[in-house]
Amino acid sequence: MKKSISYKVIIALLAVNLLSGCQRLFEEPAIQSNPNAVTDVDVATLLAGTLLGVSFLHEDTDVRIASMWAGELNGLSRAHQGFAQYIVSSQSFTWSPLYPVAGQARLIQTKADAVGDKWTKGVGQVLEALVIAKATDLYGDVPYSQAFDDVAFPTPVFDKQTDVYTALHTTLDNAIQNLSASSGLAFTSQDFIYKSDVAKWRAAANTLKARLYLHTGEYAKAVASASSGISSPAGDALIPHGTSLGVDLNQNYDFFRVNRAGDTGFDGAYLPVLLRSRIGSANTKTDETALYNHYIKVGITATGALDPNTTDGAFTANAPHPILTYYENQLILAEAQARLGASDKALAALNTVRVALSAGYVNGKTISATGRKYDAYTLDDFGPTGLANPTKLATLQTALLYEIISQRFLLFLMQYEAFNDYRRLAKAVPVVQLPIPLYTGSQRPQRFIYPQVEINTNPNVPKPLPDQFTKVTVF
Repeated sequence: MKKSISYKVIIALLAVNLLSGCQRLFEEPAIQSNPNAVTDVDVATLLAGTLLGVSFLHEDTDVRIASMWAGELNGLSRAHQGFAQYIVSSQSFTWSPLYPVAGQARLIQTKADAVGDKWTKGVGQVLEALVIAKATDLYGDVPYSQAFDDVAFPTPVFDKQTDVYTALHTTLDNAIQNLSASSGLAFTSQDFIYKSDVAKWRAAANTLKARLYLHTGEYAKAVASASSGISSPAGDALIPHGTSLGVDLNQNYDFFRVNRAGDTGFDGAYLPVLLRSRIGSANTKTDETALYNHYIKVGITATGALDPNTTDGAFTANAPHPILTYYENQLILAEAQARLGASDKALAALNTVRVALSAGYVNGKTISATGRKYDAYTLDDFGPTGLANPTKLATLQTALLYEIISQRFLLFLMQYEAFNDYRRLAKAVPVVQLPIPLYTGSQRPQRFIYPQVEINTNPNVPKPLPDQFTKVTVF
């Protein structure tokens, strides 16, 4: 895992990569060892470049694969058709720019320490945790403890996934402490996520901790962290976008509409099936027609095709893209409380999501008022014959959980957390899952495969090499 890369070069190339939609960024040897490159950059510029890198990693090909493997999206042509059929190899994945971006986040912390700036250090720690959390969630055991010193550790060990989770909590705890400091340096112009609002960064760190606790089934801890997490839609960590081709397009728009129209879509996916089941159903408190139309536009690429709505919906050129949100935070609270047996508290958290949905808010956009209905639920709605118990589950707890995980699935479209849920829910107790069918075969995909570059250069890669159907420890 060589990371001898100029940080200014990384920033410039991340900009190019974010705009072009190309996944393979840092694999050219000339880029990795440029003797004429500048080797230092000020912390403000480094922060801006790192935020750009983290943003790219939440809209990249890996996220599309995760969405397909979760049943939200389907691959219909070329490489993505193979991905949807779970056909991947070690050549399908790369850790560039994942680990270079994580390394930048660690460098932010070093530079912030040099000037005693706890706020900027805290932001760097949150960014590091976001990137490494993605790595371990998709790949299982990954380098972390030795990942950022390629002089001392040119071939870093692969830490156990459970150890990575423990270390991530420590990183986030330190971030929360630093973001609670009484003073720090402002970085408004570089921070296009929160404009240097440290309270929002602190809340985001708590939401990320809550996500990780939900993964490991530590529900009381998930509740505690989420209680200090993102407390309103105004606190959403959203990636802003514009409408200039080659400048600031949403990467989903770039893929779905500009570069690979028709390669993916919703035909054959489970997401439209679930949405349709919540339209005109016995559940008279819910109508998700507006959300369906926000996500899906019929006939963009072919007559009758269920295409991502790049015209006037979720995937327009200037659509913000979520990293961490109020909806996720509240649905963590809802699920964790439900699993702890606190149905009233779970319902309260779920209803806060429905209040915001009833106002039309979805990831920085407002969906149509037509076909938009999210009336508050009561516990009676989840009884054996309740209107919010469509599958007639035997207990109030399981019926409530089914509604919560349904809402998570729908709101996590094009976020890799949907794939985490797809795996996590198979072992969470009580087991409640959506009936998401396989696209092919009889095995559910469980992980990404270690990249070939890492296999070739790092003798510490786990052996035997796990395939895409081998479960990771946490899930």
